[in-house]
Amino acid sequence: MFTTLTGVALTHFIHSCWIKNNMTSMLAFNIAQFFLSLNILLLLILRKTGCDLKVVQFFSNYLVGRKTQYCWNNISSQFFNVDVGVGQGSALSPILSAVYISPVFHILENCFLFCSYNIIFSLLEKFGLVLEHEKTEVFHFSRSHGVFNPSPLDLLDIGNPLLIPKDTWRYLGFIFDRKLSFQQHIDFYVNKVISTVKCMKVLGDSTLL
Repeated sequence: MFTTLTGVALTHFIHSCWIKNNMTSMLAFNIAQFFLSLNILLLLILRKTGCDLKVVQFFSNYLVGRKTQYCWNNISSQFFNVDVGVGQGSALSPILSAVYISPVFHILENCFLFCSYNIIFSLLEKFGLVLEHEKTEVFHFSRSHGVFNPSPLDLLDIGNPLLIPKDTWRYLGFIFDRKLSFQQHIDFYVNKVISTVKCMKVLGDSTLL
């Protein structure tokens, strides 16, 4: 459900920009071990954003003074102190990670793509987070009916390879194209369903032998 809502929200945002005759560009990047890297700075951010003291205290109890234990079959390790990170798979983790990184995006308003990535790289480093440059992607959405050939994004100065925009962008199970026609998305999942049905037929015939 979360991925579907994110895809719908992104599509709505792009259409809103088009109404204003703007082109939308996306710079997608991956933060290594994101949930596991969140630290005590999160409590300071919660206070600065004006959260109720009871909320801050709740998350303080959740994040500070924790211990964890590793289990494998019938073997259990001793307890270890856990000073950083939030639980992988916890319902609170996406919320806390969004709060943790929110100051970065507040700073990025009205920045160009290269400037944005450069600032993100520097700020996340100070937040104790690491960008995986090799997974960074750039994609442009445009309603232009003419030839659309955007130039690559040169990030060589900060250790990232030249980013060449693609014709389609796969994100959270969606396949986006520049005009948001979703034709490639539909074709992909139709072919996937057809392949699944054919496999089921083959399996069904094999049980009759």
